[in-house]
Amino acid sequence: MPGEVQSVLKLEVPLIVQIADRMMPAEDVLALGPGAIMELPKNAEEELEILINNKPIGLGTAVKVGEHFGVRVTYVGDLRKRVAALAGKDSPASGPTPEPADPEAEAPAEQPLADQ
Repeated sequence: MPGEVQSVLKLEVPLIVQIADRMMPAEDVLALGPGAIMELPKNAEEELEILINNKPIGLGTAVKVGEHFGVRVTYVGDLRKRVAALAGKDSPASGPTPEPADPEAEAPAEQPLADQ
């Protein structure tokens, strides 16, 4: 059985970092084109939701890593909820509750986007 668990743990699952969501009339969506800017109902400094299989499992902040985007994880939810998300099972809709980041933790080399 331990070999089966190791095989499952090596599976790739969809990880999504959600900036925000917004409802728009269909006609506005159809009118979108290159160069269009959509305002999102979220402050640029707010934490981003981390989803696995469209289920919330944590929170993070956007960072720049070289020429790429990254996310510094600030909160990870209950292990049981993460396992349920990996399995695609429904978990309570409450989502993650932010906890303060540990200021004593070693800081990685990324820089917050706001500083760029």
